[in-house]
Amino acid sequence: MKLHIGGLQAKEGWKILNIMNEEAVDFIGDISDLSQFSENSIETIYASHVFEHLSHKKIDGTLDGIYRVLKPGGVFQISVPDMDRLFSLYLNPTTTKQMRFFLMCVIFGGQNDPFDFHYFGWSEDTLSDAFLRHQFRDVKRVDNFGLFNDTSSMLIGELPISLNMIATK
Repeated sequence: MKLHIGGLQAKEGWKILNIMNEEAVDFIGDISDLSQFSENSIETIYASHVFEHLSHKKIDGTLDGIYRVLKPGGVFQISVPDMDRLFSLYLNPTTTKQMRFFLMCVIFGGQNDPFDFHYFGWSEDTLSDAFLRHQFRDVKRVDNFGLFNDTSSMLIGELPISLNMIATK
């Protein structure tokens, strides 16, 4: 199985886990509790702009859960707001007030519903370290996944604002 966490867009070969019951959603739940899935049952997990919704106290348990359900050799493809790039843009003296407000929404969440709050920010170093602490290997950054039309490929001007990484079990 290939599992798209937080997705809404149906795609052949993929199942969707989402916290909200929407039309294309196959499983209700969130990334921090994958107990409805068996050990070694998922080939690929994809999550775009979901991981930042976890408090830092839930990160270890969540990564353990992801590792548990992935098959040996399975991959976790994750996209999060890239704090290094976002802070750089925010601090750039040419950034307008309107753009700074937009950047704050990307950093802290759009807050359009009870789930759209960001509790933690990630850089390549902090995310890589978290993966390695939880036995993942072959951790690497990629420019784009090219799987779904989502925030993983979002640009501000010509600058990508997402940190896209792949970690292998």
